[in-house]
Amino acid sequence: MLSALQAALLSFLVLALPAVAAYVATSADPSNSGVGWFRSVGVGSALWLLGHGVPAHVGPAVVTLVPLGVTVVAVFVCYASARRSGLATWSGYAAGVATYTLVAVLLALVTGVGGADLARAVAGGAAVSATGLGAGLLARPEAPSLRVLTRPAWSRFPAPVRTGAAGGVLGAAALVLVAALVTTVWVLAGRATISDVVRGLGLDAVGGVVLAVAELAYLPNLVVWAVAWLTGAGFAVGAGTHFAPDEVIGGALPAVPMLGALPPSDVVGPATSLVPLVLVGVGALVGLYVHRRLVPQRWWDTALACVTAAVGGVLVVAVLVTLASGGIGPDRLAEVGAQGGVVGLLAGAGLLAGALLVALPTDPVLRAEVVSRLRAVLRRDPS
Repeated sequence: MLSALQAALLSFLVLALPAVAAYVATSADPSNSGVGWFRSVGVGSALWLLGHGVPAHVGPAVVTLVPLGVTVVAVFVCYASARRSGLATWSGYAAGVATYTLVAVLLALVTGVGGADLARAVAGGAAVSATGLGAGLLARPEAPSLRVLTRPAWSRFPAPVRTGAAGGVLGAAALVLVAALVTTVWVLAGRATISDVVRGLGLDAVGGVVLAVAELAYLPNLVVWAVAWLTGAGFAVGAGTHFAPDEVIGGALPAVPMLGALPPSDVVGPATSLVPLVLVGVGALVGLYVHRRLVPQRWWDTALACVTAAVGGVLVVAVLVTLASGGIGPDRLAEVGAQGGVVGLLAGAGLLAGALLVALPTDPVLRAEVVSRLRAVLRRDPS
């Protein structure tokens, strides 16, 4: 319970302190004379809750785009707190998740959240704490390993399904890694545009720090959008826009430095149209994993493992893209991100193709089955 309270407080302070610092730095401005310090804490609270899936209301606009950077920080702080001072028991785990979720609900109530948004606070707080605290407790020396803990569940599935599920997670992780490299290239290529936007905002030192925190909060979203770009489906930053390997339809964008890293239209060409082949390469890595980890007993075992890996990749990618999509304002800005289902299916298709290309030819049981059936066909042939 104590580790959960520590995690909630620390992750909240990471966001609230920059907001309070900005208030202190601008408190002497006559235009801010009617703004109390609690308003700055409210900004940090709204961002913290937004990272847990609770929409933020900014005047008439509603922001639903979850800053995945905030989510990652919250999960990591939960992990670190549980690993340092958590109690590795089921009761301790349940108490920690309940405590963290209660903090999220109380903070939501204090900031005026109600209705369906309050349910999102419950779901978001439970999901973040269950993931982070669970990983932290499993990392403690007295805790059993995840493999031992989950053995009653996964041992019921056949070996090809177990191997394929692990391969699907591997494929999704490799795809995110490639997307992170693509994002790095985008940022380096667009650094001039990013610098121009920053200079145009005319921020002071404190404002620059606050902006940097906000940019880092949404940087993981950009990485997930790069996953959508790699699949060929692309993503949108506002209705009517489309950023894909074979097409870039731009439009008026908010003055946000990070958006200066989006790929421009002049990079589209025959070479970028081949970008989705990267998925086949990642699938080949999955196929190699299946080949090394699976000992096939039947001729269809390898194919089943590859299909399971593809399904796992579909689910992971679809969830990530859905979490990284939402709205940042009214009208056209209510559509930001990509369609999780479409991107997930395209990613799964690429992973399946690459995995089958590598795993099937190296399967001795399948080769023996093919040879056996060919011989049977030849024996039946009267010629």
